[in-house]
Amino acid sequence: MSRRTPGEGKGLCIFQCHVLQMTLDSFLVLSATKDPTAVERANLLNMAKLSIKGLIESALSFGRTLDSDYPPLQQFFVVMEHCLKHGLKVRKSFLSYNKTIWGPLELVEKLYPEAEEIGASVRDLPGLKTPLGRARAWLRLALMQKKMADYLRCLIIQRDLLSEFYEYHALMMEEEGAVIVGLLVGLNVIDANLCVKGEDLDSQVGVIDFSMYLKNEEEIGNKERNVQIAAILDQKNYVEELNRQLNSTVSSLHSRVDSLEKSNTKLIEELAIAKNNIIKLQEENHQLRSENKLILMKTQQHLEVTKVDVEAELQAYKHSRQGLDEMCNEARRQLRDESQLRQDVENELAVQVSMKHEIELAMKLLEKDIHEKQDTLIGLRQQLEEVKAINIEMYQKLQGSEDGLKEKNEIIARLEEKTNKITAAMRQLEQRLQQAEKAQMEAEDEDKKYLQECQSKSDSLQKQISQKEKQLVQLETDLKIEKEWRQTLQEDLQKEKDALSHLRNETQQIISLKKEFLNLQDENQQLKKIYHEQEQALQELGNKLSE
Repeated sequence: MSRRTPGEGKGLCIFQCHVLQMTLDSFLVLSATKDPTAVERANLLNMAKLSIKGLIESALSFGRTLDSDYPPLQQFFVVMEHCLKHGLKVRKSFLSYNKTIWGPLELVEKLYPEAEEIGASVRDLPGLKTPLGRARAWLRLALMQKKMADYLRCLIIQRDLLSEFYEYHALMMEEEGAVIVGLLVGLNVIDANLCVKGEDLDSQVGVIDFSMYLKNEEEIGNKERNVQIAAILDQKNYVEELNRQLNSTVSSLHSRVDSLEKSNTKLIEELAIAKNNIIKLQEENHQLRSENKLILMKTQQHLEVTKVDVEAELQAYKHSRQGLDEMCNEARRQLRDESQLRQDVENELAVQVSMKHEIELAMKLLEKDIHEKQDTLIGLRQQLEEVKAINIEMYQKLQGSEDGLKEKNEIIARLEEKTNKITAAMRQLEQRLQQAEKAQMEAEDEDKKYLQECQSKSDSLQKQISQKEKQLVQLETDLKIEKEWRQTLQEDLQKEKDALSHLRNETQQIISLKKEFLNLQDENQQLKKIYHEQEQALQELGNKLSE
């Protein structure tokens, strides 16, 4: 014999009174109605009420989490199984007839997305082989999650889908199913810890044990009656507390509805303001687009003009640069020729100095040296004539450049003067062999002056080149500025487009908020319906308790 806790004794004593009352109700139903399906529904409803109330009261008196060996919890699952089996349609197969409650419970996954996890965990259990075992495991997991009422409420609402599995007179298709679902809300108070893996749910026999709810009055003493009265008073207090909580939830729902209505009015006002802002922004957008088109036309025209100017300037710069490059190359070539002439003159001067020292020793050799020098002078004259021809060609080439004609003429005149000076110096060399040293010094001075003048000319040419390069840099900077201005205009256009897209997103959000408000109104109506059903159930409980 297993000992029972005092909480279980209280629960059984309370259930005795309820069972007596339910039996009287069932007799009254049998006498009043003749439909056997209605009698079955009433009996199942009464048994569900007894099992749910007994489970809640015994669990509260038990004071800790319930396990799978707890007898009232086992009887609750048996009663729920009988309620779900009532009015099931028989499905024929090739081997046998199938009549299980796993089919309608699988619909919960489609109707309630949060139930997908529980369905997947039930399918993954290794020890379950039959659909009935899966359904029993599903009920235990739903009780542990405290969402059994929510799941079954989704099924009751969708009666079109339930008609595939149940007959029209079934418990789940009638009002008794809604009452049972309302009673299941009270099970959220219970904390259950059930082990589903190791338990054999396929072969269990679902038989209701009426001995738990029925007892002879002779076995109950005066003490037990006092305990029953105390338990009834506790139950009354519990029902009143539940009623107070429900009233508070209703008031909170009313306040929430009022706040939602206020927020709805605010949202409507904000929507009207947003529409006005959108209209204004669209008008501004049209204006800005027209202004942008005008600006783009002006910028394109300006860019075309600037491109033509830049191309003309670039062509002029290229022509002048080519002429300057040719002048520089010719000047370098002249410098090389003159340097070679200078080297030849220096060599000749060195020879002449050596010959001056040797005059006393070899006067005869002077004549030969003079002849050689005359030959060299003839060669130098030929070179000078070639230089003159080159200068004439340069002069003819430089006639095309309009900007640097004067400077180039001056350079040519200076070069001619220098060539004349060189010829005069060579003649002086012929006349003044004895004054070779002085002539050498004068030639060196003249060479220095010539180098300075060449350097000054090259500096002037480099300055002109630098000026042209500065002009190019300025033109490039102007082009960059115009490009940046165009990019800023494009960025402004992009910002305006982003602002328009943001406003469109806000309007979409406002539309979604409207939809959410409508959904909340629907939920509020559903909660009101549930509240009325729970009030009816509580009124029935109060009437029965008062009886």
